Amino acid sequence: MMIDPARMDWPRLVPFAILAASIGALIIVYTAELAFAIEPCILCLYQRIPYALAGALAVAALLAPETWGPRPKVWAVIGAAVAFLAGAEVAFYHVGVEQHWWRSVASCGVAASDPEPETVEKLRRLLTEARPTKTCDEVEWALFGVSMATYNVATSLTLAVGSFLGAEKIRRQA
Repeated sequence: MMIDPARMDWPRLVPFAILAASIGALIIVYTAELAFAIEPCILCLYQRIPYALAGALAVAALLAPETWGPRPKVWAVIGAAVAFLAGAEVAFYHVGVEQHWWRSVASCGVAASDPEPETVEKLRRLLTEARPTKTCDEVEWALFGVSMATYNVATSLTLAVGSFLGAEKIRRQA
């Protein structure tokens, strides 16, 4: 039995695929963090935001009433594609920090919210209590010599292209 692309329900399939990919990516990173104790740096945490945003836009596309026509779904899917592009940009920036192509402007390895100590006793307490966060140029996990940030660049770019193509499929089917 052959699947006919012209008969597929693209307005439901594309947002569902975006939602599944977003949830899957977040499950992977939270499993790595919580089950395998891989500590994320601040740039790792920033890379999660586009997946959450794309997932929320996919839900909005799925819940958009049919009476509104295809336009809200198309724009939600385009928004998800832009979110994935932004995620690829942050991931590429992180790869550059890992490879020492440039230094990070994020507060990697520094607790940015620590108040300035006013006395020696407060400084001593701050030094003994504060734990430094993971620096962004440390690669804690790699597969075949490739870091998670590098895999995220490829994944985010692929999802962005797929989302743009999906938006076009939704537009054409309407």
